[in-house]
This record gives sequence, C-alpha cells and structure tokens, in this order.
Amino acid sequence: MKLLLEGKTALITGASRGIGKAVAIAFAKEGANIAFTDLRYDENAQKTEKELQDLGVKAKMYASNAADFAATATTVEEVAKDFGSIDVLVNNAGITKDTLLLRMTEEQWDAVINVNLKSVFNFTKSVAPIMLKQKSGSIVSMSSVVGVSGNAGQSNYSASKAGIIGFTKSIAKELGSRNIRVNAVAPGFIITDMTGQLPEEVRKEWAAKIPLKRGGTPEDIADVCLFLASDMSRYVTGQVVHVCGGMNM
Repeated sequence: MKLLLEGKTALITGASRGIGKAVAIAFAKEGANIAFTDLRYDENAQKTEKELQDLGVKAKMYASNAADFAATATTVEEVAKDFGSIDVLVNNAGITKDTLLLRMTEEQWDAVINVNLKSVFNFTKSVAPIMLKQKSGSIVSMSSVVGVSGNAGQSNYSASKAGIIGFTKSIAKELGSRNIRVNAVAPGFIITDMTGQLPEEVRKEWAAKIPLKRGGTPEDIADVCLFLASDMSRYVTGQVVHVCGGMNM
C-alpha cells in the first residue's frame, strides 16, 4: 500500500518540538522527506532530526528566523536545492507573549505579529514560485480557535492567528488555478510544553468546557495536517479546520 506522502518533500517551520515535531513525525511515517526550521540547531533540533532520519526518510534541520524575510528566502533556496522540490509547506512557527492590552508593550505586540503572521507571509511567498513551477502543492498554516473567537489577554496572539485565516483564504484564491491548495488548522486547547506551564486547576477548568472533555494532543493536530497535506484532501482549499474537541462551534 502506497504511503500518503511517499516521495514528497515537506517543509515545516518551528518543528523541533511540540505540534511542529508531531507533524514532522506523522509526515515522515507516511513517507515524506522532511526539511524543518527552528531558531537554532540545539539539542531539541538534533534529537528531532535523528528521530526523523531513523524513520527512514531524508531529514534536515535549518536554523532560520522565520520572522526574517531575507533569511527565509535563503532557507527556502537551500531546501529546494537539497531536496529537489517542496511539495508541502506547514507554517507552524509561533510564540505567545500574553498580557492585557493596557499592559502590553509595543515589543510584545511586534514580536508576536512578526513570528506568527509575518513568518507565514515570508515562507509562503518564497515557496509559492516553486509550487507554481511544479503546478502542485499544499500549504497548511497553523491558526488557532482564538483567531476566530478572541481571548482576553491574547490580543496580539489572536490578531496574528486571525490574520493567518484572512491570508489563507486570499492565497487559496490566488493559487487554486495552479493546483496549489491553501488551508489553515485552528487548534483548541492542546497539551504542549507551552500549555503545560499553566497551573493544573487552569488546565482542568479548560478541559471541563470542552465537549470531548479533554485537551488535545499534538498528534491530534498532526493527523489533520496529514489529511490536508495529502491527496485525501485534493478538493479542499481555503478552509479553516477546527481541531478543538468542540470547544469552538
């Protein structure tokens, strides 16, 4: 039986750990060669790179600042040269700097918008010409349920994730005629290192509000990304898929 992403190359941003790593592993298990980025080639990046290689695919980490336009263009050039194609792009890099608007600094606003939203522009713009030449491709960007519904104390994060939705729908319209699909995933409350820092009572409170009565796992998100990256979703574009256990309906 043919694997879902056999012979394809996926470029995933911010994939040394958490959701990005889960996506990379899910893709590699389905035969994709993996290029992934993070800020630095640290212990997490080395470990992830080896885990992916152990799955029998080509995998390489690229130290790159996703918020830097020029650095992104250079990274994408290197990936295309090393792998020969880029069939799937997953825009996953993201940070939070949560605080109420009245306490938020300009630096906190700019940092979150640049890493979460500008990075999606940077990578999509650099990868698009490659996919246009191939006349095929799938782009998946990580939004969030708070990009749809908002959340107190997260105006910068919510704005960045809402921006990704508008960007996704616009680019889907621009690239659809060339067989390039562009979609977004909106995770809900996912158990990662980031949410793991929250007090246990807060985590329980969140879970109680979710119809499925649990937080999601990075693998829950990865499986939906796999669907959107593969030909199983060949007639799906311009969509935002909520993966939130019913938290946002």
